[in-house]
Amino acid sequence: MNKIIFVLIVLVLLYSNSFSQKAVDIIQKAEGAIKGESSYGKFTMNIVTPEYQRSMTMQSWWVGNEKSLIVIIAPNKDKGNKTLKIKNELWSYLKNTETTMKLPASMMLQSWNGSDLTNDDLVRESNLAIDYNSIIQKEEEIGGEKCWKIDMTPNPQAAVVWGHIYYWVRQKDYLPGLIQYYSEKGELVRSMKFSDFKNMGGRFIPTKWVIESNKKTGHYTEFIYNEVKFDVQIPDKIFSFRELEK
Repeated sequence: MNKIIFVLIVLVLLYSNSFSQKAVDIIQKAEGAIKGESSYGKFTMNIVTPEYQRSMTMQSWWVGNEKSLIVIIAPNKDKGNKTLKIKNELWSYLKNTETTMKLPASMMLQSWNGSDLTNDDLVRESNLAIDYNSIIQKEEEIGGEKCWKIDMTPNPQAAVVWGHIYYWVRQKDYLPGLIQYYSEKGELVRSMKFSDFKNMGGRFIPTKWVIESNKKTGHYTEFIYNEVKFDVQIPDKIFSFRELEK
């Protein structure tokens, strides 16, 4: 009897590990499809609140999760403002005053350019496949498409913001459909919805991302891709202080 119980336990563990590995593979495919090894793009960010609406056009250069430069090109009053990220550090350059500031820890939870992203979101952009334990919870439809619902809990040693993440990945093309972010107390903080799937930059991707606050009624931010190129060669000088203050 003890041998039978032991064999059953081993089989359950093997099945669980296999299921978990499949979830990790799905997440890696979804993240890789929308990020690539590197990318250059132009996008519009629309910030909507019950009190006001605001739009900005930006261009960005990214190399994995390690380095990025984001430059505002419209409207004129914000044109030339930049954000530089190198690993876990963030700098902000204000064109009007020609000042560069490294953002201290006390400013990490402040809104990035008035959006529903924080400065910490840019700095702590994590490798989900490494920083979280993932398992397929069930299958659900999102936006009329059949998806895997991935249940993600942070590894104990991972320096991440979220206490829990649910990530829906479309089965037909391995693209993200919806992500929900929860606090360590289990409260839903925000949702990220993906739509307007089309060919751009040689890939089929969601070209509209909507980040909706679940804490502030009527607050959301839209990211709409105008142009994107994946896996491009980006000179290291792009991520320099000379380029930041150019």
